[in-house]
Amino acid sequence: MNNYTLSDQELISQYLNGSEAAFEQLLNKYKNKLFTSILLIVKDEFVAEDLLQDTFIKAIKMIRAGKYNEEGKFMPWISRIAHNMAIDHFRKQKRYPTIVMEDGSSVFDTLDFSENSIEDQKILKETQANVKALVDRLPDSQREVLVMRHYMQMSFQEIADSTGVSINTALGRMRYALINLRKMMEQQSENANYAIRQKTTHQRAS
Repeated sequence: MNNYTLSDQELISQYLNGSEAAFEQLLNKYKNKLFTSILLIVKDEFVAEDLLQDTFIKAIKMIRAGKYNEEGKFMPWISRIAHNMAIDHFRKQKRYPTIVMEDGSSVFDTLDFSENSIEDQKILKETQANVKALVDRLPDSQREVLVMRHYMQMSFQEIADSTGVSINTALGRMRYALINLRKMMEQQSENANYAIRQKTTHQRAS
């Protein structure tokens, strides 16, 4: 039988049975489409090449670990891996994005920093790093649209096209992402203030 007529699932089965050539065929079948989709996001051919390799490496690991169960849907599955790789790369590269909250204010608008104060600059960097950590805690769909909008400056039409959802869905995910981000920030602030009050009370008592 001509292997080029085999389905993706059959090729994956052959790969799991020891045929490296089977996965090579899958790679050759989809690498151009995947490269193009990654390049549209990162806009750098060298970075796109690296992320393409990382995508297939992760796919191999997941298949070997028995985590591929999308029978007949290999392309959408690996496209999602590639998309997430590109998004994560952009998120990691852009260290300090300006995230605008749902009321139009910046995350950092409530903070008054002096350009010349070393201490203020230290606090600002710590706050920015903290915001990145909070973004990582958002649900996948919310984190994705927030990164694409605020890190990558993509329009909601571009986000909708890239993620395969309607503009209203993309807008909704962004709204919930910002609401959840603000809630987490407020909770952290409350926890920090509580810790300070407890420390002050303890010091006075002693």
